[in-house]
Amino acid sequence: MAGDDAVQFGLGEPDFQPPSIAIEAFTKAMEDGRNKYTTTAGLPPLRQKVAEMWHHLVPSLDESNVCITMSGTNGLLDIFLALVNPGDNVLLPEPYFPLYPPDVVICGGEPNLYPCTFENGFVPTLEDLESRVDENTVAILYNFPSNPTGGNVNESQRDELVTFAKEHDLWLISDEVYDRIVYDSPHVSFLGAGYDKVIMVQSFSKTFAMTGWRIGYLLSPDAEAMSQLTKMQYYVTACSNDAMQHAVLEALENAPDYPEEMCAEFKARRDLICERLNAIPGVSCHVPTGAFYVFPRVEVPGMNSEEIAMALLEGGVLCSPGTAFGELGEGHLRFAYTIDRDGIERGMDRVEAVLSDLRGGLTKVGPIESFALFLACLYIGSESPRFGPSALAPAILLSSLAFLYALGPSAIGFGLAIGSGWIMLNEMVERATPLR
Repeated sequence: MAGDDAVQFGLGEPDFQPPSIAIEAFTKAMEDGRNKYTTTAGLPPLRQKVAEMWHHLVPSLDESNVCITMSGTNGLLDIFLALVNPGDNVLLPEPYFPLYPPDVVICGGEPNLYPCTFENGFVPTLEDLESRVDENTVAILYNFPSNPTGGNVNESQRDELVTFAKEHDLWLISDEVYDRIVYDSPHVSFLGAGYDKVIMVQSFSKTFAMTGWRIGYLLSPDAEAMSQLTKMQYYVTACSNDAMQHAVLEALENAPDYPEEMCAEFKARRDLICERLNAIPGVSCHVPTGAFYVFPRVEVPGMNSEEIAMALLEGGVLCSPGTAFGELGEGHLRFAYTIDRDGIERGMDRVEAVLSDLRGGLTKVGPIESFALFLACLYIGSESPRFGPSALAPAILLSSLAFLYALGPSAIGFGLAIGSGWIMLNEMVERATPLR
């Protein structure tokens, strides 16, 4: 098993501290006596601030459209408790955040899983959604940017998915807790697509690196829906932490750029880990455009994702098997790049070594090594004292195969194969009777 020096790619939380201004505000609020119950929906100034953050998409939002929750996961349970009756089903993505299906089951409903495949960039197709929706479907949940895949949508994809929900009159639950951790292009929210039956799930855990604080919010253009969700919040937790709400409000007002500063570092880590993973034979990794996870396809003959993850654990690397996120996660591993770049380099060195051992010592080589192998085979064939120039054709054939195939196995491994084949060819020609 992994020792104390194991590299941790398994934990999905930022390795940063919350903004210092939030920590100071938290301490001051407690010292000022903010240690009592609050209103169930949350402090009005915080709710108003949250509503204003989304005015660029829905200008009419106010504090009545917001409920502060004790984390995004608390908010999810509130939603399912409010929407789901026994016999209902909810369309959920697969691979999925592990709490989605159990929450639906707890509420008496049935998880109705739709695929988000590697081949389609972890975005569902309308065909897959249409084939699963039925008269008992009450809601569909989208999670972009995604945990565990890092998948995301563009505007046209978002609009198609919203149209599907509209046509079937479904509640659209949008888990957007990673909305401030996006790369290459701005976040595309489901809130801005002109559909009122949207309930957004949000969390300050990822935005301000405060996963242990357990604070988030729900937001919907439908004020009546928010009223019902607030009732459910009362039954589940009564209210959220008073002092913590003051601290979050301070962060929103006075540290608004903190998420972008954190995101710049995550982008550098993303680029590094994707480059390293895609250089390993048998590994294919999409470059995610959001969150801080990669979900590469990892192929080792005769091994499933749990076995590969266990082998990596024994080699000093902690990651999550894809099946922790549903059956469609088979063949994948999840790596959270929530450690520094030196740790990523060290971890990827170990991943490469373990997978090389599992695959029989094969490692990728670059074009220089490949071309050197090509020239070596060509020289051996043309200069062979046994064959001389007559061996040039088979030498070119074999060396060309070596050159093309060398991008997968190592030059050493394939060189051994070429050498063995060359000896066999020598023997065959030597024993053959020349044609007269």
